[in-house]
Amino acid sequence: MKKILLITCLLISTFAASAQTTSKSYIDKFKDNAIRIMHESGVPASIILAIAMHESASGNSKLARTQNNHFGMKGTSPVSYTGRKHVHSSYKQYDSAFDSFQDFARVMTERKQFSRLADQLSHYDYKGWVKGIQHSGYASSHQWGSQVLGLIHKYELHAFDEEPDSTQAAPKQH
Repeated sequence: MKKILLITCLLISTFAASAQTTSKSYIDKFKDNAIRIMHESGVPASIILAIAMHESASGNSKLARTQNNHFGMKGTSPVSYTGRKHVHSSYKQYDSAFDSFQDFARVMTERKQFSRLADQLSHYDYKGWVKGIQHSGYASSHQWGSQVLGLIHKYELHAFDEEPDSTQAAPKQH
């Protein structure tokens, strides 16, 4: 019985370490894009990264892998033929992950239910952004906001919201 428990614990810890490595690789791969989009749009880099990580399982979801859709953005996609059947998707398909990130920022700044966030919040107020996005109907899960904030805190994504040339740290949000 102890051996089974030990093996189970080892498998769980290996899986957890693998997930953390995947998340860190995802952050390293996309942080520069998120920072660039933040400076262009005003949407915090931490928000872009955390929501992409959450919605795409750090790039491992089928939607992210096959359609470069890291945010679960709905839309119309053309019908494709897989050799056996025609596939219709209600999700947007992008040419690249970067295009998906840009479209997310566009939605956050141009759609009526979200655009007030960019007008009212700075890119340092990641907590306000999470709350505002959730209250605007982006996700139906009541845990969504706390899960996204959990990713921001776990991986210290809010550090990417600071000005790159800044010698003074951004004010902490409480």
